[in-house]
Amino acid sequence: MSRTRTPLLAALALIAGASGTALTTTPASAAADAIPCTVAYTVQNQWDTGFTAAVTITNNAAATSSWSVKWSYAGNQQVTSGWNAQVSQSGSSVTAANESYNASLATGASVSFGFNASYSGTNALPTAFTLNGVTCNVDDGTGSGGGTGGGTGGGTGGGTGSKVDNPYAGAKVYVDPEWSAHAAAEPGGSRVSNQPTAVWLDRIATINGVNGGMGLRDHLNAALKQKGSGDLVVQLVIYDLPGRDCAALASNGELGPDDIAKYETNYIDPIASILADPAYASLRIATIIEPDSLPNLVTNSGGTNTSTPACETMKANGNYEKGVSYALQKLGAIPNVYNYVDAAHHGWLGWDTNLGPSVQEFYKVATTNGASVNDVAGFIVNTANYSALREPYVKITDTVNGTTVRQSKWIDWNQYVDEQSYAVAMRDKLVAAGFDPGIGMLIDTSRNGWGGSARPTGPGALTSVDTYVNGGRIDRRFNVGNWCNQSGAGLGERPTAAPAAGIDAYVWAKPPGESDGASTSIPNDEGKGFDQMCDPSYGGNARNDNNPSGALPNAPLAGHWFSAQFQQLMQNAYPPLP
Repeated sequence: MSRTRTPLLAALALIAGASGTALTTTPASAAADAIPCTVAYTVQNQWDTGFTAAVTITNNAAATSSWSVKWSYAGNQQVTSGWNAQVSQSGSSVTAANESYNASLATGASVSFGFNASYSGTNALPTAFTLNGVTCNVDDGTGSGGGTGGGTGGGTGGGTGSKVDNPYAGAKVYVDPEWSAHAAAEPGGSRVSNQPTAVWLDRIATINGVNGGMGLRDHLNAALKQKGSGDLVVQLVIYDLPGRDCAALASNGELGPDDIAKYETNYIDPIASILADPAYASLRIATIIEPDSLPNLVTNSGGTNTSTPACETMKANGNYEKGVSYALQKLGAIPNVYNYVDAAHHGWLGWDTNLGPSVQEFYKVATTNGASVNDVAGFIVNTANYSALREPYVKITDTVNGTTVRQSKWIDWNQYVDEQSYAVAMRDKLVAAGFDPGIGMLIDTSRNGWGGSARPTGPGALTSVDTYVNGGRIDRRFNVGNWCNQSGAGLGERPTAAPAAGIDAYVWAKPPGESDGASTSIPNDEGKGFDQMCDPSYGGNARNDNNPSGALPNAPLAGHWFSAQFQQLMQNAYPPLP
C-alpha cells in the first residue's frame, strides 16, 4: 500500500536509531574532573524546515532529585514536540525539565531526551548549556556522530530511517512467550502457538510484571531476540483509563473516574519511558489505544437508550478524552511507536447516526490536549470482538422480494455486515475528516472465523429478509452486541500484513484463549467486576436488543486462561487448522 507521511511525522523516527542517545553511566573518573556536568546535543536528522535532536546530560556533581537543562538558539528554531522531558520555549531560550519518572539524577549518571523543532535558514548548534543553573561542558559530538545530521533515511527499519508507511509490511510480529506456552500446552495447540498476539498492559502492575510474569521490558528484550536481522513489530494494548469500560463490568479497571493524573504519571509515563529507551529503537512498536473508550462516549452517554451512569460520568469529566489524547501525544512522540486508535466494530458504530459522531470524536481527541493527527498511525476495528471479517453470503446491497436486507432483524438498518467493509469505510471517513491519507487500519481476526459444522455453505432461504440473512450469515451470535466468550466462535484469518488496500494488517489483538470475563462473580484484586453478559443464562439488555448472552459457561476472570474456549476456537477455526 502506498502511503505518505508529513515531514514532521517522518522526522519522529530518526532519534530512535541514534547510538549517541543511550542512557549511560559516566565513569567515576569523570566525576573527579572539575566539570559539574556535560551535555551532548546531536541533530539526528534534518530537512528543509525541521529537525530531530537528542540531548544527553551527564551529572558529575552531587546527586539531584530534579533537573532542568537550558540553552538558547542563535537562529529561529522552534521546538514543536518532545519526549522524556518537559520541553518549553520562550523566544530563543529553551528549557527541558525532568518528567516525574526520570527526576533523580545521581552523581555520574546520565539522562537523555529528544525533541522535534522547525527552522528556516541555518540550523546552528547551541553552544552553551546549563544544568540547574550551572554551566556545563559541551560534547561537540565529533566522536559520536554529532553535527547537523544527514537526510531523512530510507525508512526501512533498524530505527535509522523515517517512519514506514505500514509497520507490518516486511516485518515479523512478536510471539508472546507466555501466551505461546499456554497455547502449546493445550492438545493441538502447537498448530497456532507460533502466532503473534498482542500484550495487554491492563493495569499499572503489568508494566513491571505480575506474579512473576513478564513485564514490558521483558517482552521488549524477548522481541529483540526474536527480531534477528530483519524488522519486527511488537503489539501492545494500552488499556487502563480512569473509569475504564463504562458500559461493562467484566473489563472494569483499577483507576477511578477521576484518576487522570495517576493514569498519566503512573501508567503512560513509565510506558513511554521504556519504549523510548534507545535499546529498543530497532523495534517497530504498534500500540492499540484504549479499546471501547471513545465509542462508549458516543453511544452509551448523552441520554441514549443505552446510556449508563458510568459513561455519563466519563463524558462529563472528559477523562477518557484527556487520557487518550495524552497517550497519543506521549507515545506518538517516540519515533518507532505507531499508535492505532480503537474504532469499535461494525455492529457498534456501523449506523450513520453512530459512525459520523464517532469520526468527529476521534478527530477531536487527536487534535486537543496536546495531541496531533500526526500521532495517529491508524485505527483498529473488532478488538477482542467476534464480528465476521467478511460475510460471503450476505451483502448489504442484497434484496429479497424487493425488500432490502438492511430491514432484517439481524442487520437492523446497519450500513455494514462485516468488518472488512466497515474498516474501509471508516478509513475513508477518517481521512475526509482530516486524518492523514496515509493512515492504515488493523482488523482483529483472533476470534471471528466462525467455522466448524455450523458454518453456512450458501445463502439462506428467500422466504423473507430474515430467513435469507439468518440462514446465510456466518456470524452465529444471537446479536452483534454480544461480546463475552461467545459460543460457537472460531479462530479467524491468521495474522497477515497488508491483506487489502488501506488495511495495514489482520492481527490477533485479543490472545485466543484469554477470557472476556467471568461467567459468575469471582472476588479479585484486579478491579474486574461480574458482567451479566458473561452469564450463559442472562437474557440480555438494550445494547443487544434483549437477546440471550450466548456466553460459554465456567469462564474465569477477564484475561485469565480459558481452556474450553481455546479448544472451541481451534475446532471452529476458519480457515480450518491443519
